[in-house]
Amino acid sequence: MPAPATITLSPSFTEPGMIMPSAQASHAFELLGGRGPMIKLGEGDLVVYVNRLDVRTRISSGQTAANQLPGIAITPSKISTATYLNRLRAEWDHHDSASYSRNWNINLQAAYSLGLRQAHVQLERNALLYGINPSNGEGLINTAGAYTVTLPADTNSHSNVTLYDPGQLAQWLIQQVIALKTRTNQLGTPRRITMVGPQRTLGFMEGEIVQVTSFQRVGAGSATIRLEFEKVLAEAGGDVLTWGYDDTLIGKGAGGTDMVILALPDVEPLHGPAGLDTNVFAGLEPGLNFTTAMYQDMPAPREIIAPLTAGATDLVSEKRSTSGWGLRPEAISLLSLAY
Repeated sequence: MPAPATITLSPSFTEPGMIMPSAQASHAFELLGGRGPMIKLGEGDLVVYVNRLDVRTRISSGQTAANQLPGIAITPSKISTATYLNRLRAEWDHHDSASYSRNWNINLQAAYSLGLRQAHVQLERNALLYGINPSNGEGLINTAGAYTVTLPADTNSHSNVTLYDPGQLAQWLIQQVIALKTRTNQLGTPRRITMVGPQRTLGFMEGEIVQVTSFQRVGAGSATIRLEFEKVLAEAGGDVLTWGYDDTLIGKGAGGTDMVILALPDVEPLHGPAGLDTNVFAGLEPGLNFTTAMYQDMPAPREIIAPLTAGATDLVSEKRSTSGWGLRPEAISLLSLAY
């Protein structure tokens, strides 16, 4: 539809710049292995399959040779997730373009193109976190087998983040990372840890000072909960913390609390000394080190422009994508924190 007409007073000056809407730039895609979706889907692929391999070993041990020997059991299996074709469109004619250009200094086709692209990314963010069909276990917070925990009360019986003892909260978060690395057998190696949650919850941790008796550093008494969390992880295990925000996680935790997702998006098999490696089977190729994944058919939406009757233009935007997929549920911690 045409842009609205305006009445202005002359003489006057019109600022060429425009106040634009500001949506939150979500960091949810940092939760993915490789820090983003994998562009691997072909045209029309309806399902993504990933092969799994399990091994169970048995061995005979004795001072004399046994007549019957056990063996190892290698069990292959497949897991799968559906893909979805996401499409939307915009339509305009030359009168619409002229009115936006003349009255508002806006390139209408560029505005529609960016708006359509934003719609795709926002849908993909929702699919990543919550899935297109959550009942099928799609979305990271619906991953079957993901570790769930609720922030317990501190020693002062406070269970809300804003009232919680800052030192105890920092220590609790550190323990969640240790538990995460323990479940994934990644202790002893530096890893990228990603934590994404609402601005009000994680933002509070950026400014709340921990007690000097809880954590001391140069300029003791100035470290926030986040700084203690990051510094201990970096100095103790060499871990790098990726800290991000997404306000759609408000109220998504247990009992209406805020959800904070703690994930270890990439792992690697850790090996012992040559010849004495109790994890040697994990060196079989090809291995997949991502613990979370999302598949797409192209990095940016395809735009199909076609003419309509009476000189109008039709712009269709489409892209195929899966929901967020927890390939290794033990690498995802779902933390419920009351604000």
